[in-house]
Amino acid sequence: MNIAHTIDHTLLAPEATTEQIDNLCDEARHYEFYSVCILPRWIEHAKKRLGGSKVKVVTVISFPHGNDLSTSKALASQQAKNAGADEIDMVMNLDWAKSGNWPAVESDIAQVVKAVKPTPVKVILETCLLSQDQIQEACQAAVRAGAKFVKTSTGFSKGGATIEAVQLMKSSIPPTMEVKASGGIRDLPTALAMIQAGATRLGTSSGAAIVAGKGDSSSY
Repeated sequence: MNIAHTIDHTLLAPEATTEQIDNLCDEARHYEFYSVCILPRWIEHAKKRLGGSKVKVVTVISFPHGNDLSTSKALASQQAKNAGADEIDMVMNLDWAKSGNWPAVESDIAQVVKAVKPTPVKVILETCLLSQDQIQEACQAAVRAGAKFVKTSTGFSKGGATIEAVQLMKSSIPPTMEVKASGGIRDLPTALAMIQAGATRLGTSSGAAIVAGKGDSSSY
């Protein structure tokens, strides 16, 4: 396994500059990461910067809180796809999840899936804010809605990916779906542990350190 091919090389800071995005893209090309994961504003720029490479462009929708109207999420996802996004990472509505309104959660996800089909959609659960039962229910809602992935975290809340959450998510979805672990993955041992737990994709800003087998103190 080439771990570089599991990495969504990530820069989601709102103050990111053109130079930083260019560096992100250049690193992704150099290390052959799976993708860059960036804010929608940068999609077209990254597409041009990555021209001729196999690196994909992933973007985030309703980030980082997930509270936009479902129709707004769907429209923003469609616009992101039209701009060149290869995958969509959408934030689930946490209020509905915490309230147990799973039909609303499912509808929210389904509207995005329908808007960009067949583009893969990842559903960010923000597992640090959910109980085990809520994580399982959220995964099932994502399954019914037709999402391709469930994803642990935005990296902007009080916690990131954990082995326990990844294992629980993996056990709550069919083999046709995948798990993306993100948030706090900064070194090779942690990355490998997440993959062993069931993740097939890693969201991290520390890809270079991971492929070099080193640690990195920078935050996601």
